[in-house]
Amino acid sequence: MVKSVDRALRIISLVSQNKDGLGVTELASQIELNKSSIYKILSTLVSHGFIEQDQTTKKYRLGYKYLELGSLLLDSIDLRSQARVYLEELERQTNEVIHLVVFDQGEVYYIEKLEGNETLRTHSKIGRRAPIHCTSVGKVILAHLTEQEVEAIIQKQGLPKHTENTITDKAAFLVELQKIYKQGYAVEIEENEAGISCIAAPIFDHLGRVTAAVSISGPTLRMTAERLHDLQQLIIEIGKKISARLGYTE
Repeated sequence: MVKSVDRALRIISLVSQNKDGLGVTELASQIELNKSSIYKILSTLVSHGFIEQDQTTKKYRLGYKYLELGSLLLDSIDLRSQARVYLEELERQTNEVIHLVVFDQGEVYYIEKLEGNETLRTHSKIGRRAPIHCTSVGKVILAHLTEQEVEAIIQKQGLPKHTENTITDKAAFLVELQKIYKQGYAVEIEENEAGISCIAAPIFDHLGRVTAAVSISGPTLRMTAERLHDLQQLIIEIGKKISARLGYTE
């Protein structure tokens, strides 16, 4: 262990626990180190932005460098790797197809797919885009966007009919989004593909923006109203767990 680094980290830890900051004397009383040495360490940390000194109280507190580093860390988090363990958990518990999609410029596309243990033929494929208005993942993302964003997407993409169950009426679709927002999950029963039903939950990033969604897909014969009801809490919890890994706090 490098003593000087250890001492600097201990000082940072102590300062972080006191929002009003700590003075050199207060730090010296908690660390077996003379004031001169503590001052030198603090001065070094101040020069790098990790610690700052209040010019009125002369006490030291955390610097804004941590916000910068925290932002860089959160931006560098890979969604697929962070979500993988939770997607596998869903697959084990349901034996159905699990999808992870991201939202990008008014569209959603698949970045991960777990096949489950049951045979199921779907159009989904990693790298392929998905209809945003008639999939559970698309609808749950739309439900958490602003009215202006939703309006712009509908105007650009329209509400094209994919099956007999696709919602193509704008007023009815907006009511559907309000319902999804309130309940925290979206259900799609054969709106995109005949015979396939899904349930999805939103995923939020560290800024609280909806950026992705996770879903469970299966044949309508298995994804009955009763089973979809039973899966509600599970999909919501998985969405929350992945969001937390991305730095989101409610």
